[in-house]
Amino acid sequence: MEVVNRLAESIDFIEQNLDKDLRHEDVAKVACCSKFHFQRMFYMLTGGTLADYIRKRRLTVAAQELASADAKVIDVALKYGYNTPESFSKAFSKLHGMSPSQAREKGRTLKAFPRLSFQIQIKGAEDMNYKIAQKESFHIMGKAIQTTVNMEQNKVEIPVFWDELNRNGFTESLKPFAGPLGYLGVCMDFNEQADTFTYVIGVEKTTEDLPEGCIVKEIPASTWAVFDAVGPVNQAVQATWERIFSEWFAATGYEHADGPELETYPVDGNIMAEDHVTQIWIPIVKK
Repeated sequence: MEVVNRLAESIDFIEQNLDKDLRHEDVAKVACCSKFHFQRMFYMLTGGTLADYIRKRRLTVAAQELASADAKVIDVALKYGYNTPESFSKAFSKLHGMSPSQAREKGRTLKAFPRLSFQIQIKGAEDMNYKIAQKESFHIMGKAIQTTVNMEQNKVEIPVFWDELNRNGFTESLKPFAGPLGYLGVCMDFNEQADTFTYVIGVEKTTEDLPEGCIVKEIPASTWAVFDAVGPVNQAVQATWERIFSEWFAATGYEHADGPELETYPVDGNIMAEDHVTQIWIPIVKK
């Protein structure tokens, strides 16, 4: 329940600062988590980005002001973060289907994008099974890319990266070295300022003789919440992530420990099979 309360407080903070310089890291601080993880959690819960939500709320309030007052368009544009009337008019027209000047005409129908509210939904249709695991620090070896959550580029670049390494035989070359966790997809080295992170495809490091092109990264000792995502990878993994953020964190009192996140895949098997199991490992702390 504490997670839900913090999310509600972050929405209150947004509403109170729509006409100010509203930085994502300040919103995240209200919710007591990092900017990166707040943005991911926000997307998992709402299906939209934090930036898009703030933009739509600002344009909703701006439209209300234009329709009910004699404010100048340029003043409203500057108040809600637009440097020019042209940029404001373009964004305004895209949301409302009319120009800011037209919004001042009586009888015009404006769109209202409502503020969010959060609550725990008791679904009851399916249990969410997990286990808590302790694991000492270990090293992984593999190949990495840097990607970003901006415009959800990570959702495009990571699958392309997997396809590339599968096609060129790199993942197959790792197979003899794979430990009990199998293949790993690891999100780590989060850069809060640039909204970037490193994504590594690899296995646990079990040898000093690295396959060609491998890098080595350390995963720190952590307490982990481990979830089974059962079914074809594309659907099962995304659905499990969404339930973790929308149900599990709110119901258990655990919080994200801001460390690397792991997805583990068996080295053999059909990733599109109905009984395929992908494990999601999330570093946690109890609050």
